[in-house]
Amino acid sequence: MKIAVIGAKGLPAKQGGIEHHCQELYSRIVKQSHSVDLFARSSYSESLHHYDVQGIRVFPIPSVKFKGVDALLCSAIAGVASSKMDYDIVHFHALGPSLFSWLPKFTSAKVVVTCHGLDWQRAKWSKASSQLLQLGEKTAVRFADRLVVVSEDLRSYFTQTYGKETTYIPNAPAKFPDSDPDFSYGTSLGLEQKRYILFLGRLVPEKRPDLLIKAFQALKPLEWKLVLAGGVSDTNQFVSKLVEIVAKSTDIVFTGELHGSRLAEIVRGAGLFVLPSELEGLPLAMLEAMQEGVPVLASDIPPHQQLLAEGRGMLFQSGNLESFIHSLNWAIHNSQNLKLMVKNAQSYIQAKYNWNYITTETLRLYASLYASSNKLEPQLKVQTD
Repeated sequence: MKIAVIGAKGLPAKQGGIEHHCQELYSRIVKQSHSVDLFARSSYSESLHHYDVQGIRVFPIPSVKFKGVDALLCSAIAGVASSKMDYDIVHFHALGPSLFSWLPKFTSAKVVVTCHGLDWQRAKWSKASSQLLQLGEKTAVRFADRLVVVSEDLRSYFTQTYGKETTYIPNAPAKFPDSDPDFSYGTSLGLEQKRYILFLGRLVPEKRPDLLIKAFQALKPLEWKLVLAGGVSDTNQFVSKLVEIVAKSTDIVFTGELHGSRLAEIVRGAGLFVLPSELEGLPLAMLEAMQEGVPVLASDIPPHQQLLAEGRGMLFQSGNLESFIHSLNWAIHNSQNLKLMVKNAQSYIQAKYNWNYITTETLRLYASLYASSNKLEPQLKVQTD
């Protein structure tokens, strides 16, 4: 099959769950003799020439570094380009790009949309931008031949809101590279293994790093530090306020974006992973922490409940500072209980969230659409890592 991918900023993945999702998924799909073209933003790839990443052909599209505009412009051009090429499947990722999911309908290609989260709810967007994202959602519901969701909560949302049947295919954690056993990078930051709390993700309002900072400063756990690892996402003003809040704190560390062995080192060395988000699709950072054997504390929003139920982690009442402080204090002082949670979490992630399964299910979906176009259904096979 010949597949087009629209919606990712680009490859290789630097930050963002969608970029990591696409790299993990489509690098496996091309190994099974399928062709994948991913339309990227030149502002991300810093190139206008096409190139390959793990067999995926990346085609940068001219874009501008302006909040929201580059994503829509790139998706529109990619939608037009895909409609003029002989693709079997055109797969849109996220609701904003899906605003143009109608364009390939003028061809024989089948359109797939994956909803990674209800982006219009994110605090960084203006009212006009949120309305555009909601229009993208409605466009996907109307024009997609198949709508994919990454969590059970999203499946319920589309059923209740639109009466729309969706296909549930979750995310999975990336496989981290080897990291420094001497913990050299962590030591350079003044950290001690298993004696720091880790927040990993974009520093945006809906992920509530501000609430985590408040809880940590109120609790002041002895000999523990707080690490916030992640970049900005059109949220410079919000991040500046965070930096002001912690200006006099020596036990709170901002690392910026981390990649490769440094990211693996900081995740593996954490004593506790915390995600206080008020909005998530299915958080890859949490899946990665669970896979690496790091205990997790998170807000009790539905996607987190799905991951941490049945003793796989701890939950606190979303947005409730008092509940957060109480749960954080318990987690810091109950390491033995957390060990059992870690064991349960690792077994669960290995069984339910792995890329071989996701690749097989995605190809199964593609194959059913391919066959419905009166073409020969391709032979599916499981590619092991």
